[in-house]
Amino acid sequence: MSYGYSKEVNLSFDEVVERTINALKEEGFGILTDIDVKKILKEKLDVDFKQYRILGACNPPRAYKALQVEEEIGLLMPCNVIVYEKNDRVIVSAIRPEVAFSVINNQSLAPLANEVEVILKKVINNI
Repeated sequence: MSYGYSKEVNLSFDEVVERTINALKEEGFGILTDIDVKKILKEKLDVDFKQYRILGACNPPRAYKALQVEEEIGLLMPCNVIVYEKNDRVIVSAIRPEVAFSVINNQSLAPLANEVEVILKKVINNI
């Protein structure tokens, strides 16, 4: 079972990042973290790497619901969305919460995980 939901996009890397952030905001997600992997690897290891960004997206009302059900769910938060280059194309991919949350033996999270997954797939499809 794939743990991410991906789409290849025929736009520039920067445009895909911008559209992804905007699409997430339209669905009530904020970006808590924005990790520029290329930049960090250059600074820390002096290696060249392809364009690769990790966006830590959070929907506060849904995060609060999840935390009320399972305190340790914070280990799997925020929902990561990545944008990266591959073979001169740009890929955008989001974690599938249903898969991520399946490591927790708490069926009460299933409806919420499904709800968030539907939203993240909509975001990816609209890029």
